[in-house]
Amino acid sequence: MSETPPETPQILVDGDACPVKEEIYKVAFRRNVAVTVVSNSPFRVPVHPLVRRVVVSDGFDAADDWIAEAAGPKTVAITADILLADRCLKAGATVLSPSGKPFTTSSIGSQIATRAIMADLRAGGDIVGGPAPFSKTDRSRFLSALDEALARLTR
Repeated sequence: MSETPPETPQILVDGDACPVKEEIYKVAFRRNVAVTVVSNSPFRVPVHPLVRRVVVSDGFDAADDWIAEAAGPKTVAITADILLADRCLKAGATVLSPSGKPFTTSSIGSQIATRAIMADLRAGGDIVGGPAPFSKTDRSRFLSALDEALARLTR
């Protein structure tokens, strides 16, 4: 009986509002890992054999559904969407936010609860504004976290 070779690592990107696409390409090219950028609207991606763009319908959660279905144990998913992160974790994927902070099975429950509380506070007008601006530190943390995640998957 022959053993099937392990699935090769891949990166799935929730692309519509991702601020670190260039960093993803840089790490992916260096590590020779395929990248799929999933979005509701077309935008430019590098013309490169490792990069694929998937444009889904503009239906609610269409991009999230595509990413969650494609995620697996050899996947690094990049998203700021906590509910998508939860779905990818349940599929066995490694999940990173664009700031480089990992979503984990032990932290996702509290992150979902905090998201719900914040949504309620915003709906009541108690909180206005959004997350802090994306910083150079976030970008640097992301590069390091993605590189480490891919190193773990290729061992």
